[in-house]
Amino acid sequence: MSRIGHDDSFLYTSLATYLGKKLVVLLGDGRHRLGLLRSFDQFASIVLEGACERVIVGDLYCDIPLGLNIIRGENVVLIGEMDMEKEELPSHMTAVSTVEIKRAQKAEKDATYLKGSMKNIMEFLGID
Repeated sequence: MSRIGHDDSFLYTSLATYLGKKLVVLLGDGRHRLGLLRSFDQFASIVLEGACERVIVGDLYCDIPLGLNIIRGENVVLIGEMDMEKEELPSHMTAVSTVEIKRAQKAEKDATYLKGSMKNIMEFLGID
C-alpha cells in the first residue's frame, strides 16, 4: 500500500478544484481530449464524462465523441480548464465532419511524407 506524501497532497488539492469542470487534456502523443472531470487518482489518472477527441488540421477541426473516457496519468502532459462562457476556438476555424477531418489528416500525413522523401532525394543528389 502506498502512502500519500507531501508532494501527493498538492496533486489531490489541485485536481480536486477541477472536479465537475470542463477540461482540455493534452496527451503525450499530441492528441487533445475534452470532457468533464469526474474522478482522478494519485497517479493523475482521470475520468472524463462526455469526452471527445478534438482533432485539428490547419483551419479545420472536429470533436469526435468518445463518451466516458479513462486516461492513465502517465499519458497526461497538461490539463487545463475550459471557460464555458467563451468561444473555444478562433473564429477562422471551421467545424467539419469526422470523415472530412480524417481525410484532411491523411492529406497532411501524405504531404509530410512527400516533403521528407523529396528532401532525402535532393540531399542524395547533392541539390540544395
